[in-house]
Amino acid sequence: MADICPICEGSGLRVVERPGGLRVAEPCECRAERRLVRMIEQARIPQRYAHCTLEDFETQLPWSDRSQAQALMMARNFVREYLPTGDGTGLLLTGSIGVGKTHLAVGILQSLITERGAKGLFFDYRDLLKQVQNSYNRSVEVTELEVLQPVFDAEVLVLDELGASKPTDWVWDTVAHILNTRYNDRRTTIITTNYANAGPLGTESGPRGVMREETLGDRIGERMRSRLQEMCVVVEMQGEDFRQKVKRASFA
Repeated sequence: MADICPICEGSGLRVVERPGGLRVAEPCECRAERRLVRMIEQARIPQRYAHCTLEDFETQLPWSDRSQAQALMMARNFVREYLPTGDGTGLLLTGSIGVGKTHLAVGILQSLITERGAKGLFFDYRDLLKQVQNSYNRSVEVTELEVLQPVFDAEVLVLDELGASKPTDWVWDTVAHILNTRYNDRRTTIITTNYANAGPLGTESGPRGVMREETLGDRIGERMRSRLQEMCVVVEMQGEDFRQKVKRASFA
């Protein structure tokens, strides 16, 4: 059972005495704290990332890269300058596995909720697509629109690991529907991806165009990658895989 506030004894109101002896009731501090807890819960941040904040984003490890400190600075500036009535400009965090993209994205989301009062939502890209696909099953009593409406409406959306699902025409159409809707509605979107922010394979000539790895353009289509350049400020992060350095699983 949750602890009862010693000030208001769980009522959410406290009695204060104004000048002249007038006693009035006003909202207790615990009400605002409970509201923040609810907003964090409604953001659906996975338990694995619930601890991630900007304050504990480490940039001084022996293997840290300068780009990670620069990304943290940009994240803090983003939170400080955020306006719910702004133009909806978001962030596109790119980089290889384990450089802290998801940690930073969740840290931004938590800060926007607690410091700016924003209403946010976290979604793993692959999980979102699976939920949309499951809505086509007649035995599931949920429609595609019911799955996507919270994604469309979220004041701030974190879309993690964009491009992680195998690209198909359906995937491209679904991604386009999500990103275009949020773009047109001027909603803030924070995106992470393991793929380089570049066009599809074959758009470069010579050996470099043949040999380079898959890009974000390959995974979501060049039209949508181009749209992201309008929607988001690109933040490139480099460095070694933190999970390989520190969080390797073991039975010890």
